[in-house]
Amino acid sequence: MTLPHVLNRPLGMLCLVLALAGGCATTADRDPRDPLEPMNRAIYRFNEVADEWVGVPVATAYRNVLHEQIRSRIRNFFANLGDLWIGVNDVLQGKFFDGFEDGMRFVFNSTFGLFGLHDVASDMGIEKRDEDFGQTLGRWGVGDGPYIVLPILSSSTLRDTVGWGVDVFAGDPVTYFRPIALRNSAYGLRLVNRRADLLDAGKILEQAALDKYVFQRDAYFQRRRSQIYDGNPPREPRSRDEEPEAPAKEPRKGPATEPAAEPAKEPKAQ
Repeated sequence: MTLPHVLNRPLGMLCLVLALAGGCATTADRDPRDPLEPMNRAIYRFNEVADEWVGVPVATAYRNVLHEQIRSRIRNFFANLGDLWIGVNDVLQGKFFDGFEDGMRFVFNSTFGLFGLHDVASDMGIEKRDEDFGQTLGRWGVGDGPYIVLPILSSSTLRDTVGWGVDVFAGDPVTYFRPIALRNSAYGLRLVNRRADLLDAGKILEQAALDKYVFQRDAYFQRRRSQIYDGNPPREPRSRDEEPEAPAKEPRKGPATEPAAEPAKEPKAQ
């Protein structure tokens, strides 16, 4: 049915007016960081259904079948592949010593750690870091941009989506695995292993959040801000609509009173 046919019906006209009114009310209450909220919520619901029917069952079976030691070796292998690109991003952010250490992690884990299956670098005191090109852009002043929920990949922003594209096509060694079947299998194994690590976290989210979408969005912004500033973010500026705090009021003083006169002393008996 076309729009003119709807407008010719009183009930259809009423529904359209209510829908527009509801849309305006929703827009007024919308988080300015999330101008695409209706679309994002739809994708978020799709991700939830896909995760419930595919992600969780596969990750649960994966965790039940494979021993923790095996899953740990798989986790270490993919983490080691990422250390080279992490080092590149550290250098791009001006953290040259950190980049050098990331390179040393890759060398030690690839050799003494048997292609990264064992994280010997951490045992040697070389810290594991987590840097990506989205953080590099943020470090040089590029703003978040609008919040975006990506299918399957979940929370992101415009800046981080661009950064993710650079990470995949320039910095992820798995992209260059051949044949293609091996590359796709590696992608799938890494995704399932990560989902298995987050099974317990998903249960906590179910219990803690009234609106899981808002909870996840706010947590994402806080986490990314902390990552960009290496765990020590500056204080966020006040919003324009926020009123400045009123100065603390001094306690009200009562009327000044003169000190009580000392009682007259009785004359001593002669």
